[in-house]
Amino acid sequence: MKLKKNKWNKLHIGIAALALALASCGGGVEKDSYDLSSFPEYADPVVIGNKLADRFLEQGHSQYGSPLRINEPRTQVTYPDVCAWLGGFWFAKATQNDSLFKRLEARFDPLFTTEAYLQPVPNHVDNNVFGALPLELYMKTKEEKYRSLGMMYADTQWQVSDTATVSEKEWSDKGYSWQTRIWLDDMFMITAVQAQAYRVTKDTMYVNRAAREMTVYLDSIQLDNGLFYHSPEAHFCWGRGNGWMAVGMAELLRILPEDNPQRPEIMAAYKKMMATLKDCQDENGMWKQLVDDPTLWEETSGSAMFTYAMIVGVKKGWLDEKEYGKVARKGWLALVKFIDEKGDIKNVCEGTNIGFTTEYYRDRLPLTGDIHGQAPMLWCAYALLTNEL
Repeated sequence: MKLKKNKWNKLHIGIAALALALASCGGGVEKDSYDLSSFPEYADPVVIGNKLADRFLEQGHSQYGSPLRINEPRTQVTYPDVCAWLGGFWFAKATQNDSLFKRLEARFDPLFTTEAYLQPVPNHVDNNVFGALPLELYMKTKEEKYRSLGMMYADTQWQVSDTATVSEKEWSDKGYSWQTRIWLDDMFMITAVQAQAYRVTKDTMYVNRAAREMTVYLDSIQLDNGLFYHSPEAHFCWGRGNGWMAVGMAELLRILPEDNPQRPEIMAAYKKMMATLKDCQDENGMWKQLVDDPTLWEETSGSAMFTYAMIVGVKKGWLDEKEYGKVARKGWLALVKFIDEKGDIKNVCEGTNIGFTTEYYRDRLPLTGDIHGQAPMLWCAYALLTNEL
């Protein structure tokens, strides 16, 4: 039987409306799974970031981030504190929280006076990253004392020391940082301070040499699947080590000029790593102490770094929003459950040298309150909230 034209039109319109409604409903449900702008109350990045920043400020300077070393004398500000401090500044900027910024600055200013002895000696990759802090302060306050101090650390990372070893001098002679050692950690410690120097001076020398440095590490220790060995001697894909590399690439790429000759290689390496990390995320949203070994324990500092690197990639448009936004959202929702009432992060791998057996990495202590975990969680809160990416 044939339908009359007006009945056919009504039926057609009804079917189209139903399809549109179903599509809208399905689209809404789907977006909830990858949305990086709206979270349940327990995972609100503003609340979480403030809690983490307050916890950082109420503690004194740590000894390499470890709660186990609380009674050791302090001889310098160590890099885990630098990374958490920097995250606090970023978070304060993203939330336009001048009060928090001033509290973070007030903690820094004694380093010019009563705590000047805690300024790190600029003779190691883990020490020179300290310069990222005064440069961040300079960008906000325009006070010359911050610029001068920060630039010293950025410049001395390439000015070979009189006490440098033969190997360090060889790296310098090739145009690389004399602090090069091909450990994964370096690719945040070097890129962070050089990126800050570029932001302050607009001199491409800083970002260009960081990019050249990055490619040396990519060529030396990145595997075909995109993950990285801890070092050329340590053939293990340690979680936090890979996290330093993931964050280092993300930080460098977000300021690296489009015409930089190293950019295509770094971007390809970053995307390859993100693809494998997506597949390595466990059912809870976490990554393991050795990224590619599902028998190891869930580790928070590396997981937070991977989450940060993916948030940046999604917001910058380097990664597919639906595919990787889902991974990043799942990671953030999992990670906030590891924050205790005080604002300490649980399941943070203790400070770790290079190891030569799976058991070495398996047996590293999962600590609560290690600043290595505080830092990347603050980065994640910043990345979720900022409009500057």
